[in-house]
Amino acid sequence: MSLFVQKFGGTSVATIPLIENVAKRVINAREQGHDVVVVVSAMGHETDRLVELAEEVDYQGLDGRREMDVLLSTGEQVTISLLAMMLMKHGVRARSFTGRQAGIVTDVEYTRARVLDIDSTRLKAELEQGVVPVVAGFQGTDEQGNITTLGRGGSDTTAVALAAVLKADECQIYTDVEGVFTTDPRVVEEARCLKRITFEEMLELASLGSKVLHSRAVEFASKYQVPLRVLSSFSDASGTLITNEDESMEQPIISGITFTRDEAKLTMLGVKDVPGIASAILGPISDANIEVDMIVQNVAADMSTDFTFTVRREDYTQAMGILENIAKSIDAREVTGDNKIAKLSMVGVGMRSHAGVASKMFRVLADESINIQMISTSEIKISVVIAEKYLELAARALHSAFDLVEEDK
Repeated sequence: MSLFVQKFGGTSVATIPLIENVAKRVINAREQGHDVVVVVSAMGHETDRLVELAEEVDYQGLDGRREMDVLLSTGEQVTISLLAMMLMKHGVRARSFTGRQAGIVTDVEYTRARVLDIDSTRLKAELEQGVVPVVAGFQGTDEQGNITTLGRGGSDTTAVALAAVLKADECQIYTDVEGVFTTDPRVVEEARCLKRITFEEMLELASLGSKVLHSRAVEFASKYQVPLRVLSSFSDASGTLITNEDESMEQPIISGITFTRDEAKLTMLGVKDVPGIASAILGPISDANIEVDMIVQNVAADMSTDFTFTVRREDYTQAMGILENIAKSIDAREVTGDNKIAKLSMVGVGMRSHAGVASKMFRVLADESINIQMISTSEIKISVVIAEKYLELAARALHSAFDLVEEDK
């Protein structure tokens, strides 16, 4: 008998009929002889509603984040009770568990806590009695018993963590898409659902803009060797299995293309090329909690340098203001910026054993008259910054050029 941890997101439990659909999927897995632990998010848009209520109160005091976690944790508690009742209505023994009741212990970082430990004794006892535990995702408690939430991707992380401690055969993440696609099918109609992808590739895709899974959950799954499967709550497709690289199989050169429009570029021109200049520029940016992504530094013949970096588009105005003040203090020539850029990335473990991927990518973009503004590479990834207006054209051209429309071998 296998053990599955099944996680259902907000769109999958947004209404009572959808909750019944989830219950039927759980029942189907049990009828096939599997034990099931279910993890659920808050009903669709419920977390947004709770955040709006907190914004109306507008309390920014020392304990505000603690109370925000208490508030946000209620969304999942509604869902677990409704799903447990729905399962019982269909004749299945079920019991709901908050994060604390499920034994999830976190650190004390409110609104973005990290899982430290899980006491799975109670959940294991329920499974042995034939009960389906329905666990609230996204939450736990610190060692003092205070309610905490896990931040973005928290329910996925909860599911993977539970699958790890329970030694589940598979952690199944149910979403509103059929799996992990070669690229966004809304941009490239020929995009196809991958049957299999490695942890390493999925981690790159998640960190580079793919919205299917949060990078924290993939990182957790990779660390504890938990097989992940992304499935749709609304179809019977087999989804995408995310697991270790299989050396017996020939890997495709490129597995996926992902992109993000949430990018802005800033450049400081005519900076003195001396030790410590990068720290002088990026230190105040970091102090403002602005995350920097790609960085390029060019040295001219006169030993001056141009320093370029990217940030999230929402941080562009603040970063520009900081950079203009820095420019005055270090006697830079000029500060320029562009908030109409996008980052496009190609990911594939096959890059390790195939030369010429970058040159082919650059040639394809050149053939479409698309200028590359910045480049970043790793062992299995190539990212470029281009003008946002060319993003969809670039994605379609690369998807075709690297034969991503072909079926998995």
